Amino acid sequence: MADAIAEAARRHPAPEGLVYTYGTAGFRTKAEVLDSVMTRCGLIAALRSRALKGKWIGVMITASHNPPQDNGVKLVEPLGNMLQEEWEVISTVMANKATPEDVSKYYHEIAAQYKIDLSSPARVVVARDTRASGARLLNCVTDGLKGADVEYKDYGFLTTPQLHYMVRCLNTEGTPESYGIATEKGYYEKFAQAFKTALGSKRPQGHLTVDGANGVGGPKLTELIKYLPPKEEGLDISVINDNVIKPESLNVDCGADFVKTNQRAPPSSKAGPGDRCCSLDGDADRIVFYFRDANNMFHLLDGDRIATLVASFLGDLVRQSGLAESIKIGVVQTAYANGAATNYVEKNLKLKVDCTATGVKYLHHAAEKLDVGVYFEANGHGTVIFSADTLETIEKHEPRSPAQKEALDVLSACINLINQAVGDALSDMLLVEVVLAHKNWGPQEWLSTYDDLPNRLLKVIVADRRIFETTDAERRLVKPEGIQKEIDQEVQKVRQGRSFARASGTEDAVRVYAEAATRAEADDLARKVADIVKSAGK
Repeated sequence: MADAIAEAARRHPAPEGLVYTYGTAGFRTKAEVLDSVMTRCGLIAALRSRALKGKWIGVMITASHNPPQDNGVKLVEPLGNMLQEEWEVISTVMANKATPEDVSKYYHEIAAQYKIDLSSPARVVVARDTRASGARLLNCVTDGLKGADVEYKDYGFLTTPQLHYMVRCLNTEGTPESYGIATEKGYYEKFAQAFKTALGSKRPQGHLTVDGANGVGGPKLTELIKYLPPKEEGLDISVINDNVIKPESLNVDCGADFVKTNQRAPPSSKAGPGDRCCSLDGDADRIVFYFRDANNMFHLLDGDRIATLVASFLGDLVRQSGLAESIKIGVVQTAYANGAATNYVEKNLKLKVDCTATGVKYLHHAAEKLDVGVYFEANGHGTVIFSADTLETIEKHEPRSPAQKEALDVLSACINLINQAVGDALSDMLLVEVVLAHKNWGPQEWLSTYDDLPNRLLKVIVADRRIFETTDAERRLVKPEGIQKEIDQEVQKVRQGRSFARASGTEDAVRVYAEAATRAEADDLARKVADIVKSAGK
């Protein structure tokens, strides 16, 4: 076995002088320097599966919203959740081993440390997005899997959430927790049926335009539409930016990240005033909504807006079902959530808000601790998690009136409509449409629930991001010393001011966020905090 491991690593040597880190999104960088990392991730997936007694582990080849020339890989745990943190560390060490012999030695060291029987079965599922480099990098992964003697399934092209769904289905097959059928058809049927049931006799207003970021989400949505009720009975959708034949157009002037960052619709959008629009990202795990009003003003309905909309609807259903005493709903945010959204959840919806560090894994863990945890990053990545106890409570609840029964049925359908394994743009899109239909709202009514505080996000390039250390869910800097005091002084000078600076997880930069009562004050505050960071980072 030792030779097979070294041999697999030898086929894809590591470039000299590069240091790889398994970040919140796995390994992600220029595609041409990822071959060695991919093979080694195949080896780690094998070890992880064996450590978990042969459970299926997922390997997703994607770089999400990054430019077309990038790629990446992330590993998925048996229930579709993110890789455990100690295994992120193991993956980083493995990726940076210098020689094939070092790779093999480390592989066996990990097996010994975790008492892993290397002759026991290992099972892995693989999928990729539509990037041109995907086919080559898939071969690198499978070389690692073959070297480690793994049984694997290659699902070809999938959205990231579809891969997470497959992993969860395969691991829960034949159990009371069975999540669904581990095929694309199974995925479409599950979510389409849940959408139909949750919608009931309600109808979404108007038409929805979906921007697929020229990524894998476009064709997969087109496939999903075939399983949805006809547009006369359900949702009238048109898909734009679904060109996967030209991989170089992926995420270019389109997609969730473009819309969120530039605060405008993709240039290709032909939607008229009041038309609902949404954009997926390159691997369809993020979604943002937006529209233009009668005066042609652009309005973004981002992850904060989705979280507040969904939390308010689930809160209504829980109350109407007669379950308010037994189920508590909470919203999990990061420091990037708009202060007005936090205020709305606490004051209007009367729900608890938790704040975590930036990164989906932190939000997910915090949401898992709640009865019903609604989490969305402002960038549109998120989902809702229902605890096992909550699911049991809902299942056993006897409604006392037809109205309670109807609310309970819609709540149960929403649980099936939400991809609890991971944030899923397609599932989230259908959920938002159900909520708007039940509330009989268009985008304008949704927008008018609260007014966002003007905010500005700036990126400051620094020599070494590691000198910037934070505390309090990344809202305050502890190092360099004295810098937080300077930031606090600037914040106090503006009305409803709030600002924080945190090191980027992916590049040598510090991200500065500022918000205030007016656009001018927010811009001014962001600029002053950026200057403080710049002088500290020299």
